[in-house]
Amino acid sequence: MSIESLLLRLHPADDVAVARVAITAGQALGDGLTASEAVPAGHKLALRDIALGEDVRKYGQVIGQATRAIAAGEHVHVHNLDVGPLLLAHADGRDYRATLPAASAAQFNGYVRHDGRVGTRNYVLVLSSVNCSATVCKAIERHYGGPLLAAWPGVDGVVAVTHGTGCGMAGTGEGIEILRRTLRGYAVHPNVGGVLVIGLGCEVNQVQELVQDLPLPPERLRVLGIQDAGGTREAIQQGIHQVAALLAVATQDVRTPVAARHLLVGLQCGGSDGYSGISANPALGAAVDLLVQQGGTAMLSETPEIYGAEHLLTARAASPHVAERLRERIRWWEAYTAQHGGDMNNNPSPGNKAGGITTILEKSLGAVAKGGQTGLMEVLAYAQQPSQHGLVFMDTPGYDPVSATGQVAGGANLICFTTGRGSTYGCKPTPSLKIATHTAIFQRMSLDMDFNAGGIVDGDCSVAEAGQKLFDLMLATASGRATLSETNDLGHNEFVPWQLGAVM
Repeated sequence: MSIESLLLRLHPADDVAVARVAITAGQALGDGLTASEAVPAGHKLALRDIALGEDVRKYGQVIGQATRAIAAGEHVHVHNLDVGPLLLAHADGRDYRATLPAASAAQFNGYVRHDGRVGTRNYVLVLSSVNCSATVCKAIERHYGGPLLAAWPGVDGVVAVTHGTGCGMAGTGEGIEILRRTLRGYAVHPNVGGVLVIGLGCEVNQVQELVQDLPLPPERLRVLGIQDAGGTREAIQQGIHQVAALLAVATQDVRTPVAARHLLVGLQCGGSDGYSGISANPALGAAVDLLVQQGGTAMLSETPEIYGAEHLLTARAASPHVAERLRERIRWWEAYTAQHGGDMNNNPSPGNKAGGITTILEKSLGAVAKGGQTGLMEVLAYAQQPSQHGLVFMDTPGYDPVSATGQVAGGANLICFTTGRGSTYGCKPTPSLKIATHTAIFQRMSLDMDFNAGGIVDGDCSVAEAGQKLFDLMLATASGRATLSETNDLGHNEFVPWQLGAVM
């Protein structure tokens, strides 16, 4: 076998290569290189002798420093590689290029809303202002589960959006602002045909303040207070009747052909492995470039998981303001983690490490590949709606449910989620496409994975070819094709707003 059939060298300057398959100790790899120890598939192997303290490169970028001397053919991982001083060279806007429009227009069939935004699904939400109303919301959701929903064709479901906060918090400041912005973002989401907001009555996050000035037609918004209704049972019954009225409106919505520019795609990676930055993330990046050429929008997030690679994004920034805004968020996260006794290299997770990712730098370099090659147009606060088309960045934690919740609140009508370890994340009201990094996980979890990017690792297709196929699947999904997470009815419990501030 040739060295290329066993190892993936991603850049001529790289000091390590990634094992396509499991390597055994003593195995001849070609070009005079022999494995001195076993190397699992997806993990790194040294291509040359590396001295103690020397920089180690992958993707042509530094992923850490050797913590001891490493001989050619050795397994390179947490036992001999760690993050050293982070010295990034920023060149704001150096690589920015205006995106040229596609030669032909792509379309999908979506729900055109009153504000011009377009939904890919049509849900009725039962939205909790506070955890105290969560049980009532869930009871209403259960009432409309199963065959009863068939009475309202064209409606994808009734979903309770509940959470663990809304009281015991300050009535002003960042914490309540984020919560309200998130809840309001779900209420006005283009995938929502109607919303019932339910509170207890005495909570900090008052319903009337939450819904004030929501830009929704009156027939698509209802409110209910448990205390005013007379208690739990009374509120459930009243809520059931109110949802019936919302369903009667939502069932009148129909799909119509619209331009692909109406897609706003949230980009997620979870359960990443050593192949993530080689296959699934670059394939998604290629699909993003195609989407942006159509005038659409892609939202990169998970700020702790671009750490050490932010210079690649600032080099693509559309303006110095955008670049500095991203750096400011990085500085905020450095201070935030230090305040709580952590550091930015607390990430990768144990699963990431088992899959071959060693340092946060390596993980981040792979993660930013989801954003393709297009310019960075805007940096958003958590749950903020974008004002620009193209690639935008939303400041979120790396924890997938929290990050994706912010993206959906920001208007994402489709989520593309890459995974190497096998995340099963589902999301309502936004469909979530699961993209496997390698063929083995795609086959092992065939009822959860929607797309196999493993052909890139196997040598069966290029990144560009996989990106085109993924883009076509994105359009089909936006038109109503069910994702496997939808088939499995996942997404009822994944609403997790970012909580900041004291719990009182």
